Amino acid sequence: MKMLQAHKKRAPMTSAEKRRTVTGYMFLAPFLLLFVTFTMIPIAVAMGLSLTNYNLIEKPEFVGLTNYINLILEDDVFLKSLGNTLLFAVLTGPTGYIASFLMAWLISLMKRGRGAFSLAFYAPSLTSGVAMATIWLIIFSGDRNGYLNDFLLNLGVITEPILWTKDADYLKWVIVIISVWMSMGTGFLVFLAGFQNIDPSLYEAARMDGLKNRFQELRYITIPLMKPQLLFGAVNSVVGAFAIFDVATSVAGMPSPNYEAHTIVAHLYDNAFIRMNMGYASAVAMILFLMTFIVGRICFYVFKSED
Repeated sequence: MKMLQAHKKRAPMTSAEKRRTVTGYMFLAPFLLLFVTFTMIPIAVAMGLSLTNYNLIEKPEFVGLTNYINLILEDDVFLKSLGNTLLFAVLTGPTGYIASFLMAWLISLMKRGRGAFSLAFYAPSLTSGVAMATIWLIIFSGDRNGYLNDFLLNLGVITEPILWTKDADYLKWVIVIISVWMSMGTGFLVFLAGFQNIDPSLYEAARMDGLKNRFQELRYITIPLMKPQLLFGAVNSVVGAFAIFDVATSVAGMPSPNYEAHTIVAHLYDNAFIRMNMGYASAVAMILFLMTFIVGRICFYVFKSED
């Protein structure tokens, strides 16, 4: 029996199997080419440069783990940017994720006007972070003409205008609000598509079996059937949360007051394109990549589907 099984394993492929294999690789080749060119090679190059002292002019000088040691032990600005990034990720990632899911769920329950509400909700994400931050700055303007200041002054809540984008007590919350609003577009569309792809007959059968309300349907039917969409939305939220940069710099400037809104991506940009210290910037990029990868793997574990 063992000899027969080994013979079957060594049996050559038929011509039809070879054609199917070649066809499969041909369809896969464009993705593999783009993935290797724009993902794997840049990661490998950044990993190598992170071990060097390189300024784009002189030849890279190998320094080992010096860049990483300096980041952790000597760079106070990096440590502050790390804390800010983690804070923004914790606040904006889950908040935008849950909000986009709930909005998609509510809109999917609507009988009329679903398309109009979907467009209105998704439209802000079509603009750049800089443009969206500029619009929000009208609301959070630090003078009396700012919409929020004017509203609070008229209500008597405050007596003097608040410097929303200058005061450290408010600056981070302004960035969080704008980032959450910006982060809900893509996830919202994915969740909305997932809701619409669920067979309505499953809900009818569930109601016959004893489900009494929409929340039970959401828990026992919708969420288990939407794990692929939930996974995509989670990974997208992770990447967006760790990559906050343009909104923060548009609101608080570069650098922000006392580095209160300085993020890892801003620190990377500062070292790479202002100080021209590519080796050091590559070390920052590798730490950001490692953080994103670890949280992404956690998302894969939480939302993995047995199917």
